[in-house]
Amino acid sequence: MAELLKLENVWAGYGEAVVLEDISFSLEAAGSLALLGRNGMGKTTLLATLMGATRLKSGRLHFDGRDLAVVGSHRRAALGLGWVPQERDIFPSLTVEENLTVVARPGPWNLERAYEMFPRLAERKANMGNQLSGGEQQMLALARALMLNPKLLLLDKPLEGLAPLIVQDLLRIIGRMVAAGDMAIILVEQHAHQILPLTKQALVLERGRVVYNGDSDNLRADRSQLDKWLGVGSH
Repeated sequence: MAELLKLENVWAGYGEAVVLEDISFSLEAAGSLALLGRNGMGKTTLLATLMGATRLKSGRLHFDGRDLAVVGSHRRAALGLGWVPQERDIFPSLTVEENLTVVARPGPWNLERAYEMFPRLAERKANMGNQLSGGEQQMLALARALMLNPKLLLLDKPLEGLAPLIVQDLLRIIGRMVAAGDMAIILVEQHAHQILPLTKQALVLERGRVVYNGDSDNLRADRSQLDKWLGVGSH
């Protein structure tokens, strides 16, 4: 499989503050990466850097054969980057269907396929965004990102704050998305045991630096390292 994303010695942050230090990794087309680390270790900043929302101090960002550093943040979605931020950012005054169609781009993900993946949204397609529960809003944020038909989908803590039954629904959906192979996925989550079974590759950040870059199954089997980096005993 061809390489889709490559970071080489990336240093980035906000203003003069450096959050990410010497980050290097690559992801192939249709690959899946669990981005792990305790709170405040740079996971969200890494996604924001890919979307152009931080200050790149040095290093190189390559996406689909292009230098991302010269692509404005407003153009990265059109380039093939989809982002579901922790805040979801759905349009509260639009219906579910309007939320989905207003951003739609040509590709395998269309309204019919989105409703098949998220039947709850089909049931509520005429409801306004602000009439949905938290779990439904997260489903809408995911489905809306898919309607962009991205080459790479970035998911920032999509399970946080949701009821256990909704979490299980979303884990099944994310697993189907990975298996479909339409795009690459980078998934940020605090609970390693929930997402490592879904991904092929894992990256662990500690204080803005990479401390693990390798196979998800190998990391999942290494309980001592998981506990050291992530405190899995508390999850």
